[in-house]
Amino acid sequence: MRRPPYPSSLKDGMAAAWPICLGYVPIGLAFGVLAHNAGLAPWEIGLMSLIVYAGSAQFIAISMLGGGAAVMPIILTTFVVNLRHLLMSSSLAVYLQRLGVGRLSLYAYGVTDESFALNMTRFRDGAWDWRRALALNQTANLSWIVSTILGGYGGQFIPAGAFGIDYALPAMFICLLVFQIRDRLHVLVAVLSGLLAVAFSLLFPGNAYIVMASVVAATFGLFLCRWRGRGRDLQGGA
Repeated sequence: MRRPPYPSSLKDGMAAAWPICLGYVPIGLAFGVLAHNAGLAPWEIGLMSLIVYAGSAQFIAISMLGGGAAVMPIILTTFVVNLRHLLMSSSLAVYLQRLGVGRLSLYAYGVTDESFALNMTRFRDGAWDWRRALALNQTANLSWIVSTILGGYGGQFIPAGAFGIDYALPAMFICLLVFQIRDRLHVLVAVLSGLLAVAFSLLFPGNAYIVMASVVAATFGLFLCRWRGRGRDLQGGA
């Protein structure tokens, strides 16, 4: 397969990233407001977004900072929250096997829930490569950093709940989930994951229930997929 030129890959990646960027803008502004109220300067907000680049973890960290938590509990909490990236990385590894350490590290830095979902969909559909995926990741990254800085400067004047800020994050996740559903098995796994997440949240403290529910539901889906494929093989050989 002929490699596309870099300008074309950059253009395709940036074009694919615009739904994520639209979702990041209100969420980034909201984060900037909270971070500003917690005492962070705009440059500190931008630096945090650049280094951490994990929306949920940043919201949690700011909340803990505002509550006077120590450094180590904040680090450990954000680490546990981001353990889901292990699942994402294992899924993406199939499409990124030939990348060098430098390019792979740069790509890994830009992996988020949204970029993962969109890139996985494009990889499965074909005609997608690491160049386009990398451009998508970094475009979304830039929109997040800029949005959080703008929120730190002027977001304090935005009323709470304005522009659907309180609904933007759940809506974006629901949209990305819908785009990944291809058949009844995916629906089953998605529903099971949601039910398990609710059940585990009532049984276990913290945010580990998210990872636990994902692992259990994904494992169930894998076994069910293999069982279904084995049944088809037996019917074909009969």
